Amino acid sequence: MTGDSVPIGRRVAYLRARRKLSQQSFADRLGKSKSWVDKVERGVRSLERVSTIREIAAVLRVDTAALLGRDAQSAELAERTEGISRIRAALSTYGMAFGQPVACRDASPDQLSRAVGHAWTTYQHARYPQLIERLPTLLTDVQRLQARNPNADRTAVVQAYRVTAALLVKLDEVSLAWLTADRAMSAATGDRVLLACAAVQLGQVLRASARAKTMLLAAAYRVAPADLDDGTPQELSLCGSLLMQAALTAARAGDDRAAGDLLDEATEMAARVGDGQDHHQTAFGPTAVDLARVAAAVELDEGTGAVAQHERTIVRDGWRWLPLEHRAAHLINAARAYLQIGDVTEAARTLMQADNIAPSEIRHRPTARNVVVEVAQHPNAPTAITDLATSLGLV
Repeated sequence: MTGDSVPIGRRVAYLRARRKLSQQSFADRLGKSKSWVDKVERGVRSLERVSTIREIAAVLRVDTAALLGRDAQSAELAERTEGISRIRAALSTYGMAFGQPVACRDASPDQLSRAVGHAWTTYQHARYPQLIERLPTLLTDVQRLQARNPNADRTAVVQAYRVTAALLVKLDEVSLAWLTADRAMSAATGDRVLLACAAVQLGQVLRASARAKTMLLAAAYRVAPADLDDGTPQELSLCGSLLMQAALTAARAGDDRAAGDLLDEATEMAARVGDGQDHHQTAFGPTAVDLARVAAAVELDEGTGAVAQHERTIVRDGWRWLPLEHRAAHLINAARAYLQIGDVTEAARTLMQADNIAPSEIRHRPTARNVVVEVAQHPNAPTAITDLATSLGLV
C-alpha cells in the first residue's frame, strides 16, 4: 500500500493494523474517541490540520509522508528549506544596529532567557522542526537586545547562538552554522566561561579542520582549573567537553594516539562530575566520554572496538540520563560501527531504536538518512529498515 492515490484514511487504517493497535487503543493514544478514528479510516472525516497528521504519524511511528503520500516528502523538505531561509534572514538583519525602528516590542531579558532555555530543551528532545520554527524570532530578539544594550548580560545571547549552531550542524548547514558559532564567540569575548561554551559549538562546526584542535585545546585549558580536585563541575564539564571535541577532530584526521590521550584526560574530569549532569548544556560525564570513544573509533574505522564500547555503555544508568538528542545521535554512530563489522541486522535494529526515541534525528538529519540508505540497500536488510527508508522516500 504505497500509491499516492490511496486515501489517507486507508493509510491510517493500514499502518495502525501493522502496528497491531486496535481502534480503541489508537484513539486513546491520540486523545480521541474510537468513533473519530473509525470515521477517519472510512473517509467520513477528513484530516486537514497538519498538527493532527503529525500526532497520528508520531503514534504510528512513521513519517508524515507515509500518511500523505510522496508529495509530503517534498513538502517537508520545502518547509525545512523555508525555515532555514528564515533563520538565515534573521541572522542577516542588521537594521537594529543602525537605529532603524522595529515593528514590535522587544522581549525583556527574563523573557529572552526563558526562550533560550526552551530552545535548548526543544533541541535536547530532538524536536528539530519546532526549533526551526522558533529560532528566527529568538535570533531577532537577541540582536535587538545587543543593539539596545551592548553591556547587558551576554549569557542569553551566547546561548541563543549556540543552540542555533548546534541545530544547523545537525541539518548539515555548515556555512550558516559557522557564521552562528562565530557570532557566539564574538558575543563571548572577554568572558572565559562563555568563550568555552561557544567554542564547544565552533568545534562541532570545524571538526574536519586541522586548526580546530588547536582552538579547542586553547579554550579548554583556559577554563580548566589548576587542580582537578578543586575544579567546579561547571569548569570540568566545559573543559572535558572541549577535550572530547578535540579528540574527535584528531580521530577524523587519523591521529588515534592524540584522540586516545585527550579522551583519557576527559575521563579524569568526567569521573569528578558524574553522570546525570548537564552543566552548560554539555551533558558531560563518564557516559558521554565513553560515547565519544565510540564516535572516535568509528572515525578511525575501528568498528570492532566501537561496537564493544557501545554495548558496554548503553546498559549503564548514565545512558538513560542523557538527553534524547545525545542518545539518538550516538545510535547513528553505533549503526555505522555495526556496518563496519558487517552486522546489518544490528545496524538496522540500532537505527530503528534511534527512530523510536527521537524520530527527527533520523528524519531531518542528512547524516542519519545516509546511514539508513546504506543499511536499507544491503541485500540482507531487515524489512523494518526497508519500510522506514521507503516511508522517508530514500529508496
